[in-house]
Amino acid sequence: MPSIFTKIIDGEIPCYKVTEDDNFIAFLDINPNARGHTLCIPKKEINRIFDMEEAHYLDLMKFSRKVAKAIEKTVSCDRIGVSVIGLDVPHVHVHLIPINEMKEMTFQHKVELTTEEMEALAEAIQKNL
Repeated sequence: MPSIFTKIIDGEIPCYKVTEDDNFIAFLDINPNARGHTLCIPKKEINRIFDMEEAHYLDLMKFSRKVAKAIEKTVSCDRIGVSVIGLDVPHVHVHLIPINEMKEMTFQHKVELTTEEMEALAEAIQKNL
């Protein structure tokens, strides 16, 4: 059964897309720890990050870095936190989280944004790529 992320990639479920290329897609997390919390995922459904082929893994990190740099230009923050956990969705995903405090990386501190705020944020990050 396809993961929820595969359904997003296939267009079955909408997302607030930031960018994509042939191999990866980045979109805003719908349950964000902070404003600008973005997920970078491979389009190929892979459960565990270290099961990725090395070149594909390195390309995901390059893609994530590019997105992180755009988030930094868009969202006021001290830095971009990076996390790969993978327990909630069995599809590799890199969390890029604008942070000013450690609590923003705990996945217990959440913020709420309106649809309009999410759309505007995704568009603003896109412009800074």
